[in-house]
Amino acid sequence: MSLVANEHDSVKLVSEPPHHGVEVSARGARVCRRITQHYAKTFYFASSCLPRETQAHAYAVYAFCRWADNGVDDARDLTEATAQLNIARDVLELAYSDRMSPPGLAAFRHTVRDRGIPKSLFDDLLDGMAMDLTIDRYADYPALDLYCYRVAGVVGLMMTYLFGYRHERCFPHALSLGRAMQLTNILRDIKEDLDRGRIYLPRDELQQFGVDEDQLKEGRVDTNFSNLLKFQIDRARQEYARAELGIPDLIGATSRLTVRVMGRLYGGILGEIEKLDYDIFRTRAHVPLARKLRTLGGCQRETLAERLRSDWC
Repeated sequence: MSLVANEHDSVKLVSEPPHHGVEVSARGARVCRRITQHYAKTFYFASSCLPRETQAHAYAVYAFCRWADNGVDDARDLTEATAQLNIARDVLELAYSDRMSPPGLAAFRHTVRDRGIPKSLFDDLLDGMAMDLTIDRYADYPALDLYCYRVAGVVGLMMTYLFGYRHERCFPHALSLGRAMQLTNILRDIKEDLDRGRIYLPRDELQQFGVDEDQLKEGRVDTNFSNLLKFQIDRARQEYARAELGIPDLIGATSRLTVRVMGRLYGGILGEIEKLDYDIFRTRAHVPLARKLRTLGGCQRETLAERLRSDWC
């Protein structure tokens, strides 16, 4: 079985004969790159700053995470989703073993070994995906925060291992970036999640701001809803600010640049929500390409200045 992208760039598990040597490495890297390019446009844009080897590692991690997530999301019912999640756990065991594996998975195996990424982080990620099978409401923020840790915080930790770090004090900041990005996703995707029967906004905070589920389903934006989103946006921005404090501990200017760009671009979605007057039901907030390019340029200048200061101070 392998991670592959079909002709429509969707991710599937298919049976394939074993491959060997350079062919595995090259083909696996292409598979993972194609998956990342299709599904993670912001990350793919930001990762263009990275050296080729680090890029390939980043795409391999993303490809596994996306493949596992798609298997659960595309399932027709709970039974099939549970089965797909069990397959993902089996494939993860295979990746951390010495048994023969096909191209996409071989690339993932090379990455986790080369960068020393603990298997427990992927176990936590799959546990987070399992939460979506049985939980569609969250009573309070601590309950939601556990979900955010499992589906996004651990990805921040994975990327920290992948980029390399000078001091373990950067790990809490990596968690903050993952948390901030997931909180941003939740705000951007309120309508799409409702269509799937899910509400990630904590129930006690909905009540605090006088917003109920009927209002969300109606797509009604009023002062209460706007104040709720202002509160959520402020929380996410605090996490982005904490995340930035860990960037100097990452090894390599390109790694620091990539993380800075990712945080700024994803944080920019919050500004786009504000520009919509919080009406996330009308259109999906996104950062336009022109703003992405300006953000990239600003981050490049900031990272260069940081590097020059370290060289001279």
